[in-house]
Amino acid sequence: MSAFQPVSARHGAPSSRRPRLLPHLVAAWCALALSMAPALAQEPASGEMTVSTYRGDVVIPAEPKTVVVFDMASIDTLDALDVPMAGLPAAPFPDYLAHYAGDATPKVGSIFEPDFEAVAALAPDLIIAGGRSSEQTEALARIAPTIDMTVDGGNLLASAFERIATLGAIFGKADLAEQRIADLQGRIAALKETSAGIGTGLIVMTTGNRISAFGAGSRFGLLHAEFGVTPADPGLEAANHGEAVSFEYIADTDPDWLFVIDRDAAIGQGAAAALLQNELVENTKAWRSDHVVYLNPATWYLTAPGLTALETNVEQLTARFDKGS
Repeated sequence: MSAFQPVSARHGAPSSRRPRLLPHLVAAWCALALSMAPALAQEPASGEMTVSTYRGDVVIPAEPKTVVVFDMASIDTLDALDVPMAGLPAAPFPDYLAHYAGDATPKVGSIFEPDFEAVAALAPDLIIAGGRSSEQTEALARIAPTIDMTVDGGNLLASAFERIATLGAIFGKADLAEQRIADLQGRIAALKETSAGIGTGLIVMTTGNRISAFGAGSRFGLLHAEFGVTPADPGLEAANHGEAVSFEYIADTDPDWLFVIDRDAAIGQGAAAALLQNELVENTKAWRSDHVVYLNPATWYLTAPGLTALETNVEQLTARFDKGS
């Protein structure tokens, strides 16, 4: 006789009663497993991490080493955090990012049109899209994990800080990112106190012979919503590309301050100063008071709202408002 016997046989209990429990145990185990499945599916595997992006949470490799970046704001931030980038778009890099313009960093197409073969040849662990390259996210994701770091235009500054913190966390620079964010928040608070008493402001962008005005809900709305400058025209539409306006509009609005973004200067062909030198603009309060501020076109138009871009913009406005009239 075998030394091993079922418990029921050894204790003389009727063996026919035990099997009745088996279906119930199996059913209970299946129910438990099913209830746990969603929670288990949400946990990233070892060597992975979950990050928040413009398109929701995305699982990516932890500590990626080979990174291709198409988003100009992310390029700005990663440069500020001293994170190496393996591939970048051919773009009109501003002076402070000019070290990426040459052949030392491989080029992988343009911001709008990636060179997918060049991207694949680099075998990246992670691809970062966003802003002008946002629409390429899904196509790039066929090559490697891709995150869209576009900011939320409806909550631009908070979203920008979130993106900066996320990039810091991905690349082991969380402490540095949080320190820079905290410092910037303090400087913005001080700027807002100063700007509260300077009067109204109007943001215009010049492109060739065209002028567009931007309000509080626009891509440049940080000036009003976060930096504290009162809009000269609260009725401006929250259009991403602004609202086409004339010299007469600027004269009628008559702002205390006129903030000018020369888009063409951002790509090396600026002429805003000559365009605005006409009688209608020169009769505004802003012009007569020497309150025409030519905002840094690179950090407002090309690389905003990257970390260095935000710091540069706050520094320029702080210095100008401290100078007063």
